[in-house]
Amino acid sequence: MIPRVKICCISSPLEAKQAISYGASALGLVAKMPSGPGPISDELINEIVRTIPPPIASFLLTSRTDSQEIIKHQKMVHSNVIQIVDALKSGSYEDFKIAIPAIKIVQVIHVIDEKTLDEALEISEKVDALLLDSGNPNLEVKELGGTGRVHNWAISRKIVEQSKVPVFLAGGLKAENVRAAIDAVQPYGLDLCSSVRTNGKLDPYKLEAFFNEVNRV
Repeated sequence: MIPRVKICCISSPLEAKQAISYGASALGLVAKMPSGPGPISDELINEIVRTIPPPIASFLLTSRTDSQEIIKHQKMVHSNVIQIVDALKSGSYEDFKIAIPAIKIVQVIHVIDEKTLDEALEISEKVDALLLDSGNPNLEVKELGGTGRVHNWAISRKIVEQSKVPVFLAGGLKAENVRAAIDAVQPYGLDLCSSVRTNGKLDPYKLEAFFNEVNRV
């Protein structure tokens, strides 16, 4: 199966249209973060979401950790997916099913060591999908994505094999290593940002190279 591709850090309606034209089935819209690339205002996220055609998933990347605050955030921007990039600190995943049942919930799991496997499998019982990234929420200034680093794909493969929900793979993916990543992890989807950009803007040549590798049998 050819993995779905999510292009993250979309910064304008033009970038959204461009990513979709190359084959993206999901777009990531980054709200305020403690670190990392691509954050834009909630007003701009809302503007971009309104231009995304229905078959394409619009992911709101939120660093909020209270379920009610996350629900408010989604209702401001109207994305059809919420990507929670940090651990939920208050409230519960059940809150989303009650308040916004039509909205899909994706929990980011930062792959640090073997303990990550247990964390991922426990959370997979409560969400619609997992996204495995290479951040570190334990640092003084949290890394919650956009590091450009590859993590331990062996741990990611174990999560994919045992998870009850689809798993996206992120972290340092680019045209040069994506086939190896697909073979090693067998994810449902791929997520990338900086590797298809030049000077912060989407690069058609890098997009084409990446999608060519993903679609190569």
